[in-house]
Amino acid sequence: MIIHKFLTHFGLYLQLMGRTFSRPERMRMFFKQYVKEMAQLGVDSIGIVLLISFFIGAVICIQIKLNIQSAWMPLWVSGYVTREIMLLEFSSSIMCLILSGKVGSNIASEIGTMRTTQQIDALEIMGVNPASFLILPKVLGLITIMPLLVIFSTVSGIVGAYATAYIGHIITATDLTSGMQHSFTAWFFWMGVIKSLFFAFIISSVSSYYGYSVEGGSVEVGKASTNAVVSCSMLILFADLFLTQLLS
Repeated sequence: MIIHKFLTHFGLYLQLMGRTFSRPERMRMFFKQYVKEMAQLGVDSIGIVLLISFFIGAVICIQIKLNIQSAWMPLWVSGYVTREIMLLEFSSSIMCLILSGKVGSNIASEIGTMRTTQQIDALEIMGVNPASFLILPKVLGLITIMPLLVIFSTVSGIVGAYATAYIGHIITATDLTSGMQHSFTAWFFWMGVIKSLFFAFIISSVSSYYGYSVEGGSVEVGKASTNAVVSCSMLILFADLFLTQLLS
């Protein structure tokens, strides 16, 4: 029963994506919507990304310094571990998990409300492909802006680590800088960016599917938003496991 339900949803999702990735009727209107979605989904999320990343970077540095550091370890370990965690997992995977709650629910509720108020039916009557008109700008907009959010998250986390050095006096700035520069591998940064592109597609497309498939009233819109966030979170975790193994 569960497998049958999964295969049904997966087939409907593939059909919707097939309709989504078709050439827009009006490129000027599409570009305008594309820029709007980048601002709504990405730019409006910069604040929460910077805030969360700042404190996570600070907490990681403090925890490593106080609980793992010992006389047998060099002083730069805290900076090194903080940099690796921010680059490899937090700025891409964990941050996308957080954004799936904000962005995913936003997309699902917006498209779901349009479905319940018959706006999508009106677009179909006018001869407009609603999947391409509504979903494609969201998918491409989030994919475009997500690498920028990853960069902001990494920088904010490192700034948070330095805040512990200058404000909390947990570690000296010199030791922290030595750890940040120790054995730096540029591929780790690009790995996070590549993973974020896949996560952005998962968040935007899956959330759009749940919103587009709403049947009923406002209660069903709320359920669709919840299901979208849960599904996106699970798929991001599975994709993270697969991509980490593939890119490492």
